[in-house]
Amino acid sequence: MTDKITVGVFFGGRSGEHEVSLLSARSILANLDPAKYHLIEVGITKEGQWLSGQDVLEAFQTGRTAHLTPVAMLPHAGDATLYFLKDGRVEPFTRLDVIFPVLHGTFGEDGTLQGLFELIGVAYVGAGVLASAVGMDKALFKTVLRACNLPILDYLVFTRRMVEEDAEKVIQAIESSLQYPVFIKPANLGSSVGITKCRNRSDLVEGLYEAARYDRRIIVEQGLEKPREIEVSVLGNEQPEASIPGEVVPGEDFYTYSAKYLSDNSRLLIPAPLPEEVKQEIQRIALETYRAIDGAGMARVDFLVDRQTHQIYISEVNTIPGFTQISMYPKLWEASGLPYAQLIDRLIELAFERKADRDRTEFHYRREG
Repeated sequence: MTDKITVGVFFGGRSGEHEVSLLSARSILANLDPAKYHLIEVGITKEGQWLSGQDVLEAFQTGRTAHLTPVAMLPHAGDATLYFLKDGRVEPFTRLDVIFPVLHGTFGEDGTLQGLFELIGVAYVGAGVLASAVGMDKALFKTVLRACNLPILDYLVFTRRMVEEDAEKVIQAIESSLQYPVFIKPANLGSSVGITKCRNRSDLVEGLYEAARYDRRIIVEQGLEKPREIEVSVLGNEQPEASIPGEVVPGEDFYTYSAKYLSDNSRLLIPAPLPEEVKQEIQRIALETYRAIDGAGMARVDFLVDRQTHQIYISEVNTIPGFTQISMYPKLWEASGLPYAQLIDRLIELAFERKADRDRTEFHYRREG
């Protein structure tokens, strides 16, 4: 192929992980080979407006976006065109061959944007609607894992309204079913946004209202005392592969947003210093988890491992994992023999492979005979 592939890199978004998305996008844009790819940057504001033009990422990081032009894609099957919105008119800008969504959290990683891409019929990197939605919703994700007999810690699910209408009843339910410490999380968010580790009732009250800021559904999970935090990167469609496991040693009590992105006190141990049989079991479970949600393209599967017994528990899955220079997903693949730039190439290949498979599906019933 002599023609360049036009790649639309989408970042930002209406999410508490907006800033993390910008960091990931910077790394991906820096590693997409300009000899192979024609890059189109599409930034999505915190209000949900799509913008494109010159130096979009820099504009988003500085907050100077006035020179950018609103853009959109239409949900017309087969029309993978990015349109400019100008003076009340819709004008075609460029056709996208493939989309690389780098949107973490709501309205990007949860299946909503993937649904639009499916309507259009454009190739895109990463999981489809189903895997994105299940992977994003921590409560539903655990329900699927439990049905597949995969190892998880006990949990409870509440809604924002339940907390607001009778917080005491919610607290009693938690204290009667789980033991401190517990973790409270928004069901649909990542990067440790809105997560609270609770050691007593006071923490519990604070954590419930903190999580309710970010989602209408709240998950409360049984905690472990100082577990080892292990992560595995998964890559592939029908025949996924697992990277070597890595270990996160948080600089704080657990791997908070601050520990991930704002401080340099956390350490990454690659490979994770674990017995070989434990590493292999973690890789096996990571692949089973990926298949359980019908993963595609990529995901990072996170684990908690008991320090004494080496008992393994699945924590969560990230279908659009962080791609910053310090993120575990690319680092684990690099340590497994796949450098960053080649990893991005492979993800784009997998996007085209997945689209070709979707295109084989018939959407019109044809009666035989």
